[in-house]
Amino acid sequence: MANTTNQGQPTRDKAKDAVSSAADRTKDAAHCVIDQAGDFASRMADKASDVASQAAHKAGQYASAAGDKVENATSSVGSGMRSAAETLRENLPREGMLGRASSSVADTLESGGRYIENNGLSGMGEDLTGLIRRNPIPAILIALGVGFLLARSTRS
Repeated sequence: MANTTNQGQPTRDKAKDAVSSAADRTKDAAHCVIDQAGDFASRMADKASDVASQAAHKAGQYASAAGDKVENATSSVGSGMRSAAETLRENLPREGMLGRASSSVADTLESGGRYIENNGLSGMGEDLTGLIRRNPIPAILIALGVGFLLARSTRS
């Protein structure tokens, strides 16, 4: 029996070495796969970041172009108001109560048109912000009133 045990020992040692070698190769392969997966994930994250950056840049360009179009449209509205004021002055009476009223309307249209042309939408927003800061309580009351009227009009 001693002879069988001695002969079995080298076979066991070879088997242990083979298992150990296979385990080491498996570990190495697993580390390689993990490294490759990490590299792949890093590349994908970089690409996603690049795509997001490009999308944000494009969105900024579109927003800027839209803002420019709105400013141009606002300027056109101001020009149209001034033109309407001139038309009123030419076609409505100039004397009497109706003349004074039409002149007042034309003056208001002209000054409003000039204001819109010169300041644009951004200037009007700044002016509105300043007005609200100087008069917060009336601004809140007006906002509540407008909100109430909008709610009533949508409910009916």
